[in-house]
Amino acid sequence: MSLPITTERLTLRSFRPGDEDDVFAYRSVPSVIRYIPGEPKTRDQVADLVSERATAGRIDPTSPNLTLAVELDGRVVGDVLILLEGPDGADGRQAEIGWVFAPDVAGQGYATEAARAITEAAFREVGVHRVWAQLEPENTASSRVCERLGMRLEAVFVKGSWFKERWTDLAVYALLADEWPPAAPPSTA
Repeated sequence: MSLPITTERLTLRSFRPGDEDDVFAYRSVPSVIRYIPGEPKTRDQVADLVSERATAGRIDPTSPNLTLAVELDGRVVGDVLILLEGPDGADGRQAEIGWVFAPDVAGQGYATEAARAITEAAFREVGVHRVWAQLEPENTASSRVCERLGMRLEAVFVKGSWFKERWTDLAVYALLADEWPPAAPPSTA
C-alpha cells in the first residue's frame, strides 16, 4: 500500500514522533474508547503506541496489521486500522477495517472519508476479495459509516461477544471487491 494516502481533506500516514499529544487527546477519553478494544490510554501508553506504529509502513501477509494516523490540517484527529485475514490466517484474502476519531471532529464525515480511502486501498492496491467491519449495533455512528461505504449488514450475533466485561451484540458488515465502488444512490430529483 502506498503511503501517505491523501483524500480531499485528510492525510492517512504512518504515526511519527510528535503525534503523542494529538493521539492522547482522543485515546484517553472513555466515551471514545467505549467501542474499541482496551481501556483509555495513559500518556506513556500512547507514547508506546505511537512508537510501535511509527515503525509500521506496509501491509501484506507477512505484516498483516496496519494502523494509520489520520491527519487534518496538521493535527492527528483519529486513526484507522486495516487487518489482513483469510481462511488460512493472514493470507490477504480479506481485510477487517476499523476507525477511531476525536470527539470534536465527530459528525463531519472524516471517519467515512478515511474508511473509504482504506477500503479503496484494500481493494485496489492490496487486492483483497472482501472488506469487513465488526461493531456493536448500538454504535450507530460506525454503523452509518459502514452503510455509507456500501457495506451490507451480514449478521448480528446476539450476545455473541464478550467485550469489556459484558456480553454484547456483534454486527458484521461487509463488501466484496466486485461491489466496489458502491453504486451511486438513486437521484431524488
